[in-house]
Amino acid sequence: MSRGELARQQSTHLVLAELKAACANCNLRELCLPAGLSNAELDQLDNLVNVRRKIKRGDALYRAGEIFDAIYAVRSGFFKSRVTYEDGRDQVTGFSMGGEILGMDGIGQGTHNCDAIALEDSDVCTIPYTRLEELSREVSGLQRHFHKMMSREIVRESGVMMLLGVMRAEERIAAFLLNLSQRLNARGYSPLEFHLRMTREEMGSYLGLKLETVSRAFSKFHNDGLIEVEQKFVRIIDIEGLKQVYAHHVN
Repeated sequence: MSRGELARQQSTHLVLAELKAACANCNLRELCLPAGLSNAELDQLDNLVNVRRKIKRGDALYRAGEIFDAIYAVRSGFFKSRVTYEDGRDQVTGFSMGGEILGMDGIGQGTHNCDAIALEDSDVCTIPYTRLEELSREVSGLQRHFHKMMSREIVRESGVMMLLGVMRAEERIAAFLLNLSQRLNARGYSPLEFHLRMTREEMGSYLGLKLETVSRAFSKFHNDGLIEVEQKFVRIIDIEGLKQVYAHHVN
């Protein structure tokens, strides 16, 4: 074996020797980057994501225009992604919670095209992208899963376009609450009782609705016995009724 090949193997083993403690023992493992990997493959992933960052509420994980060099796995907390237009208007483009990945917007251009702002004190794992690419060549399951994540992101964006294009205001709000309920349930939280981390205005920005429209929809759902609302706390009373509101757009 040549010295160069030996150095390459040693470098690869060093990368692989950094990930296991961070991923194999994480309670979000099945929702995050290593989901679906075998135990043998997890044994290879030792410390790639050992760099953890704490982001305080209101601070940016990254901003539009910054150089892209990593993706981020949310361990705890909640983020919004937003784009700021030339006229100063902000558009919320997504919300991310524990077990989800941020930063993939920068892969194509090499710079981020949006801001990622913490809506509460949050904790993320930093995954250097060049090292992730190197590792993906060694662990095929990791590469497959990463491609699946990118595909889900494309599907998510298509779903938002459908929300904005064909659904009435109440249908958009119902779809948003049901989606949030499902995501929280997948993480072991109650699907029927939760605190909204975003404001009504941020929700409206994401769904293409005015603040007044969002507030009216919440009031109607409350009066119809579908939900109970106390400030940012939401209790879903009739989830089947909420599904009927969402399903109305296909009828």
